[in-house]
Amino acid sequence: MGEYRLDRLGEQIRDEISRLILGAKIKDPRVSTFLSITRVEVSGDLGYAKVYISSFLEPSETKKGIKGLESAAGFIQGVLGKKLKIRQFPKLTFVFDESIREGFEMVRKIDSLEKSSETGENSPE
Repeated sequence: MGEYRLDRLGEQIRDEISRLILGAKIKDPRVSTFLSITRVEVSGDLGYAKVYISSFLEPSETKKGIKGLESAAGFIQGVLGKKLKIRQFPKLTFVFDESIREGFEMVRKIDSLEKSSETGENSPE
């Protein structure tokens, strides 16, 4: 399958799983609406799809949410299989991704540097 089609399928999977999470359709209490899907990588043979999960929550809470998603993977695959109507639906694996948290920390550090330069702490005099 072409790279563009794999990317498009990954985006469709990401959108549908995000809707399930935000709509509270996944009944597992570990799955929080604060979980975000950063990206989905679909293998070339459509056998597997890695779903990268990130959040502003503590890493331990995010990992609990991932465990909840793993236990609901069959339900998620069933819903997605009906909506996307593809012949072979990939097996979903959920992966912890710290990109949102790292980005938030980076912005916080930049803000603190800007504030310190405004107050004159690092002035070149």
